[in-house]
Amino acid sequence: MRFPHPLIEGRLLRRYKRFLADVQLVCGEEVTAHCANPGAMMGLLAPQARVFLSQSDNPARKLRFSWEVVEAAFGRGSEFVGVSTALPNPLVGDALRAGFFHEFDGWPIIRREVKYGAASRVDFLLEGEGRPPLFVEVKNVHLMRQPGLAEFPDCATARGARHMRELADMVRAGCRACVVFVIQMNADRFTLARDLDPVYGRAFDEAIAAGVEAIALSCNVSVEGVDIAQRVPIV
Repeated sequence: MRFPHPLIEGRLLRRYKRFLADVQLVCGEEVTAHCANPGAMMGLLAPQARVFLSQSDNPARKLRFSWEVVEAAFGRGSEFVGVSTALPNPLVGDALRAGFFHEFDGWPIIRREVKYGAASRVDFLLEGEGRPPLFVEVKNVHLMRQPGLAEFPDCATARGARHMRELADMVRAGCRACVVFVIQMNADRFTLARDLDPVYGRAFDEAIAAGVEAIALSCNVSVEGVDIAQRVPIV
């Protein structure tokens, strides 16, 4: 997935109020950018880190800039990391339409943001004639504390635990369900950060035991765009 326009480079001054980041552009101007990431962003907030912003010409937007990419070090040199939680869903949507997920063959109808459970919306609901509904939940991953090992979540996520429980309920009701972890950086394996959120860890384990499937995808990230690179094992 390509960024529609060239990104603008700057240096991170601070990230605050979860969705705001102050950045000094290379031209010297200081701007406030929207940060579409409610997580802790552990390891990605080093002062003066190189960051890359997209710019909108929409006059109705309060903030012109959005934070898309950061350069971070994970003990093996610096690399680019995608920070926007808005990006994984379109990436998975494109992959679904392109037939990337061989295990989903036979479910040609793809619907987005479908209500289910108590008060949730599944990212994708796949349907096929004579087949049970297939619920696909997408999670953004950007935590890496050991070289090559991506982790989720980077902070407590009651919403994420609820999603796992509701996916398990769908499987028990006769449907099929899968959670897809989109790792917006180069990783060779994936695991759960159980020390950061043991509740999510238990909900994940219970969901897998109920029959929910899980897939982890590593991405190639650059200032030109973000693309799915490969599947990685869940350990």
